[in-house]
Amino acid sequence: MNIDLNSDLGESFGARRMGDDAAMLGIVSSANVACGFHAGDPAGILQTLRRARENGVTVGAHVAYPDLAGFGRRPMDVASADLRADVIYQIGALKGLATAAGTTVRYVKPHGALYNTIAKDERQAQDVIAAIREIDAGLVLVALAGSPLIGWAQAQGLRVVAEAFADRAYESDGSLVSRRKPGSVLHDPQEVATRMLRLAREGVVTAIDGSTVRIEADSICVHGDSPGAVEMAREVRGLLEREGVAIRSFVEPAAAGQGADALPPRQPRRRARRAG
Repeated sequence: MNIDLNSDLGESFGARRMGDDAAMLGIVSSANVACGFHAGDPAGILQTLRRARENGVTVGAHVAYPDLAGFGRRPMDVASADLRADVIYQIGALKGLATAAGTTVRYVKPHGALYNTIAKDERQAQDVIAAIREIDAGLVLVALAGSPLIGWAQAQGLRVVAEAFADRAYESDGSLVSRRKPGSVLHDPQEVATRMLRLAREGVVTAIDGSTVRIEADSICVHGDSPGAVEMAREVRGLLEREGVAIRSFVEPAAAGQGADALPPRQPRRRARRAG
């Protein structure tokens, strides 16, 4: 049994420091690297990419709405032409920096409000799907487990990996609890690790209302900007490995110049549903 462990990295901007990329890159198997729209500056992104290569960590483009002030967490009604161009621009920029760092971009994971919007908004979802296919159809899309986005992307020929969140609470329908609600973000490393072990073994988590929700995912995210993120990621990885669950990226990292489809990832098994 194996599962991917990913984190959002490269999010420092100038004097504003976000997370501990160096420590996280010694723990995770995949790094969702900011592309400058919600966070990240070129020098910091390049440094994160170089550290990812040194640690053998797979790199993905963490594309977002153009929202530095709101850290990409404010929903936006972006016109289709603009959204497609924005996504292409971000992936292209990260590809260039990755080449300079001696690695390559292997997947795309939308960030924040864009991630949540395209999980259910078909118009914006199709714009993001089209943008990925236009720049590199071999890139894997990371999507919220159980969301309609998975089917929409697969229908357009993209390979998709379903994702669960270690440090976020779930509603009974398998959606994430809004950050505006109390209890939406989890902070206890041991509690989070235990939840993720159950997810890996049984494909279920306990929702915020106490019900059991089935969420089958091949990747687990620990947000890099959360307080205690490094301790949480280390606890999750340690418990999973002690219990026989290997931490392995859904697609192997590749040196710059290698194709994005060198190793096909596993496909997500089923969309999330409420467990009986």
